[in-house]
Amino acid sequence: MTELIKSKTSTEKPGDDLASHQKCMMTRRQFLLTSGTATATVMLMMKFGAAQAAVPAVVTNYPRKLIGKLSSLQNDKPLAFSYPDDGDYAESLLVKLGTEGGGGVGPKKDVVAFNYYCTHQGGSLDGTYKAATKSLGACPLHLSTFDLTRHGIVISGQAYQSVPQVLLEIEGDNIYAVGMMGLIYGRNSNLKG
Repeated sequence: MTELIKSKTSTEKPGDDLASHQKCMMTRRQFLLTSGTATATVMLMMKFGAAQAAVPAVVTNYPRKLIGKLSSLQNDKPLAFSYPDDGDYAESLLVKLGTEGGGGVGPKKDVVAFNYYCTHQGGSLDGTYKAATKSLGACPLHLSTFDLTRHGIVISGQAYQSVPQVLLEIEGDNIYAVGMMGLIYGRNSNLKG
């Protein structure tokens, strides 16, 4: 009978015994020491930083373009213009909200400008300004809507980026477009060439 038991256990492969398994297993103490060391290494890298290659900043010079007069703007009456060029997807709107807006200029900081194209799939937002909610949209493609009082942030819909805001400056009564905040749909750079 003992020979029968021995013959059944003799089918075990070499290395199937308990001692072989313990060679590749980690004790609780080893696990805690290893994970503690790894955590400390990561924390030090986060505090002092890893070696980084110096990458020069890319500075883009946008054209300064006269787009309107402060005295001629009326509350909630958008004015269309093209910026930063006359290329595809450059159409934008200038509007006096009547209430302070993110990035707004003027005495009440209520004059803002935004690109007219949805950031999701480039649907035209021309004619979709809503005075009651100070929003742009809904986009005719997937119903994205943007809040113009908060830098064009997405309110609802499929878009996942704010509508690009045109940066403005005022000099006397003149309103100038001087830059863009956000990437215009369909472009890998806001400026041509």
